[in-house]
Amino acid sequence: QVQVVESGGGLVQPGGSLRLSCAASGSTFSMYTMGWYRQAPGKQRELVAVIFSVSGSRNYADSVKGRFTISRDNAKNTLNLEMNSLKPEDTAIYYCSARGPATYWGQGTQVTVSS
Repeated sequence: QVQVVESGGGLVQPGGSLRLSCAASGSTFSMYTMGWYRQAPGKQRELVAVIFSVSGSRNYADSVKGRFTISRDNAKNTLNLEMNSLKPEDTAIYYCSARGPATYWGQGTQVTVSS
């Protein structure tokens, strides 16, 4: 079983930056495909970015390409999301997920982009 805990959310002005982190428990972190999802009020949860366990390749939602960067540190069991040039439409609760034989979710961290 894996537990994941997000941190780093907050309030930022449009055009600003934030770094989200996800700390994961367990010794098999490197075997999990890790992702960031977000859910805005009244909308469905959507994939923001994913980084695969074996290849390390990354995929991004079109809406964040060129602005967000996902990375992982398997030695520290951490997943990060660098968010730049933030827009009001990026406002959402951001969730970390660990996908393996089962999928595990964190509680989420709020990101608000507003002037």
